[in-house]
Amino acid sequence: MFFLYIYFVTCQFLVVTYNNNSFDLVRIVSCEIFVDIILPEGSAITVKETILVSACLLGLRCCYNGCNNTDQSVLELREKYILIPVCPEQLGGLQTPRPASFFIQGDGSQTLKGIDNLKNDQNENVSSNFRKGAEDALKICQLLNIKTAILKENSPSCGTHHIYLKEKLTKGMGVTASILKSNDIRVISENDIRRPDERKN
Repeated sequence: MFFLYIYFVTCQFLVVTYNNNSFDLVRIVSCEIFVDIILPEGSAITVKETILVSACLLGLRCCYNGCNNTDQSVLELREKYILIPVCPEQLGGLQTPRPASFFIQGDGSQTLKGIDNLKNDQNENVSSNFRKGAEDALKICQLLNIKTAILKENSPSCGTHHIYLKEKLTKGMGVTASILKSNDIRVISENDIRRPDERKN
């Protein structure tokens, strides 16, 4: 025996544009659709958890130098989870490639308080770009009910345990990691999901 289930589903789509080798978030569109699902008697519908992931870890070339940080351990998670790629720095209006950025004091938590503590190699203050990107990343999490984020370690946006203070790697959190954690979203790095023998600094 089979049962027909009819669901009224609200879907949300990220609309992006591709310009000058970078993706830009334009808007998030919602629509409602009917979904007919036929299942054998006794079957259950399982919904995969949705996780936000630094886009570079999934192979997108959005790093400051135009490269990626593809991580096989992260890619393998797509079998169990729905992975949403996000590059906060591109969301904040920065192009790819772009000059490397670093903190001149503090970390991302201070950036969120309005302190302009991020500069790039050309001595330009980019704090507002990082704040905007972090706010948009949070908005995506809230719209899609995302409770976990896997972010690129050491990044001024995504660093979960370490960031660069000038040229020195030090303990701290990036701007996006800070805003997500402060909004009760679990934040981990790619290093946290690897086996101990695979972990990098």
